[in-house]
Amino acid sequence: MKLSQLSVFLENKPGRLSHPCKVLADAGINIVTLSVADTTQFGIMRLIAADWKGAKAALEKAGCVVNVTEVVAMEVADRPGGLQEILEIIERGGMNVEYMYAFTYRAGDKAIIVFRFENADAAVALLRGKGVNLVGSSALPVQS
Repeated sequence: MKLSQLSVFLENKPGRLSHPCKVLADAGINIVTLSVADTTQFGIMRLIAADWKGAKAALEKAGCVVNVTEVVAMEVADRPGGLQEILEIIERGGMNVEYMYAFTYRAGDKAIIVFRFENADAAVALLRGKGVNLVGSSALPVQS
């Protein structure tokens, strides 16, 4: 139940964000969700693509620096306290969240949130053991 996330390193200058988006559009690859973080000199675009292998190849061919990371996506009750319940499970299990971002895809009355853990396998085991519904590529418009 892990997803492959691409991290694209960008200079923090006008127009740099549109380059990888254009590369993927020209390759016919859909961006399912993304997050952008920045510093004064560079940014990191983290994205989940419908075809992560094709996206990686297209981005690298276009000169982008790309890293692949395993992340875990899970359903979170879309109500006050829903995220807190998940975070309590994670904290009690001794897991550290390196970062997280919301997913634009919804599953009924649940939101989908993507988490990055140091050890994705341990996080999957912990969360499954606590009954958290993890979301794999078969439930989303992405390819493994």
